[in-house]
Amino acid sequence: MRANRAGVVEKFKRKLFYLGGYDPRGVRFYHQLYREQAERYGALSGETVTVSPRRSAPGSAARWIVENESAGVETDYEFLRWEDLVGRSWIRNPLQLAWRSLFTYAGFLRFLDIPTIRRLKRGTLITLLYPPALALLFPLIGMLLVGGALCLLLPWYVALPVGLAAGILLSGRPLNKLIVPWLLRFFHFNHQLAAKGYDAEFSARIDQFAARIAATLDEPYDEILFVAHSNGSILAASVMNRILALRQGKMPENFALVTLGHCIPLIGCRADARWFHEDLRGVAAQDFRWIDIGSPPDGAVFHLIDPMAIVARESRPRLTLLSPRFHRFYDPATYHSGWGSKYEIHFDYLRVGDVLSPLDYLSLTAGRRTIDEAVALFRTIS
Repeated sequence: MRANRAGVVEKFKRKLFYLGGYDPRGVRFYHQLYREQAERYGALSGETVTVSPRRSAPGSAARWIVENESAGVETDYEFLRWEDLVGRSWIRNPLQLAWRSLFTYAGFLRFLDIPTIRRLKRGTLITLLYPPALALLFPLIGMLLVGGALCLLLPWYVALPVGLAAGILLSGRPLNKLIVPWLLRFFHFNHQLAAKGYDAEFSARIDQFAARIAATLDEPYDEILFVAHSNGSILAASVMNRILALRQGKMPENFALVTLGHCIPLIGCRADARWFHEDLRGVAAQDFRWIDIGSPPDGAVFHLIDPMAIVARESRPRLTLLSPRFHRFYDPATYHSGWGSKYEIHFDYLRVGDVLSPLDYLSLTAGRRTIDEAVALFRTIS
């Protein structure tokens, strides 16, 4: 808390814009997740945090207020919505998904700079390649087991197709556990985005986000954060380029871009994504605070990688790259591990662990510290 000249204690006021990843669940899911994590944060910190009901906000957004009465903090939270655009591209038919995936991977093999991806982060290349491998392997194993057994009773040309059908049906649960269908959709979306750029509706939405954030930057907040998670980080680069153009590159000192689990090189390393390279160059040419938090066990992100280095040898943003070290703040019995937990690891950026971290999402968005104070404190923790 702080006091004004009259000695009256004033609230610390934060404005937060959140841009999520490729997820059709949308604002209802994320509002409920935030409320659950606020309760967990309150129990661990001893602070009283309340989250208001959500309501509509200008520019394709939803809004809620986070009150931390104990610390004297009020966060005006805007959720930038694009789940309708996700739903438009979400492939539900498994056979159609398999067919589209063939073109997706053909495009990645043709245009993706695989040596650079491998140099930046080998784990991401594994994440890119294992979905189609498993999508083929599991049904084939089922075909061999079921079809092989049926060959004892039926002709092979009958037994093997029946076995393949059984293998496809039986592989659904393990593939879903390993989030293979979601990853195939995720890669298909980014393939289409890299090759074609934003269509008119999508570009208008990016313009809306940029205009809304730019209009808020001169309002009297103590801190303004633009937080992007996962696939939202790719969109955030385009939003930031447009904000910087609207502001002629002049950003206030109380602003910071915060990326959680960024995957920008997935498009940035595509030779055909020249439109996106221009966005990255525009971002790299201006001065503002950028904090990226990426976890090494998260195979879907490029942790500790400067995304602007793809297109610019030198960049002006004051970029801070951090690993959240989730294992340090979780009990070993509850920490996510194994391939089946990769999806959960990807959402730990939005959760509170068993011990509070200065970089956990609620500490950053409902706590009293500024983003720079949180980073400084985190660096003191061994």
